Amino acid sequence: MSVLVNKDSKVIFQGFTGQHASFHAEEAMKMGTNVVGGVTPGKGGSTHLGKPVFDTVAEAVRVTGADVSAIFVPPPFAADAIMEAIEAGIRVIVVITDGIPVQDMVRVKRYALGHQAIIVGPNTAGVITPAECKVGIMPAHIYRPGGIGLVSRSGTLNYEAVEQMNAEGLGQSTSVSIGGDPVNGCDFITIMEEFQNDSATEAVLMIGEIGGSQEVDAALWAQQHMTKPLIAFIAGATAPPGRRMGHAGAIISGESDTAHAKMRRLEELGVHVVKNAADIGKTVKSAVDSRI
Repeated sequence: MSVLVNKDSKVIFQGFTGQHASFHAEEAMKMGTNVVGGVTPGKGGSTHLGKPVFDTVAEAVRVTGADVSAIFVPPPFAADAIMEAIEAGIRVIVVITDGIPVQDMVRVKRYALGHQAIIVGPNTAGVITPAECKVGIMPAHIYRPGGIGLVSRSGTLNYEAVEQMNAEGLGQSTSVSIGGDPVNGCDFITIMEEFQNDSATEAVLMIGEIGGSQEVDAALWAQQHMTKPLIAFIAGATAPPGRRMGHAGAIISGESDTAHAKMRRLEELGVHVVKNAADIGKTVKSAVDSRI
């Protein structure tokens, strides 16, 4: 099994005929993702990459039964694209777009209340269930089917963790990058709940960063609700106060936001904490083996 996406997911791309969406849609189809079409206003009725193009998400859903959308829409228009997908009943919305204004995402979050959609991103590498479905920009060939659920803020650290786990003989059930912006569509807890309920996921690796309280909140939730090992790595151990990393949300605003403070608190909550990025794979392997 898996979370969010699988071989039965019906995927559309919003901004389908654009350069980046075209490239990643084609890559997704190569690995077997069930891409059923795309949306580009004004180009409805045409075909692109052998798939139908629609003017609206509602029409795409009505004709294809799409339940997952990848959004490659420019920042000024991305919020409207997300809300259009929510209104059309899309279940999983993966927002690749970077640079969406914070106030636009606040508006999206308010609009999403009362709907069932899970919004991954913005500024995300996406979601992938190895050998089944890719909705994002990650290199699909590095992922292997297995039992480790992976949720991260960073895309590139996600890739590093996957390569290390592969070296230890561990594959992934699903990998989710929630994005590094200050306002995310979903948080660590949302994805960890999905992994907890997934019978194929044996353990969960959380890759966090300095800034905010998401990682500690997730560990508090896991202590009370999760029966599977939780392993965590916090990036930014050498970042001084006030220094922003590559992500807009990764900025230390107080002592509790530092990597070391977060790691101490996670250890207190029973999380298997990785102190050095080079040891991610080994620590996951050890946590899984200790459960057997």
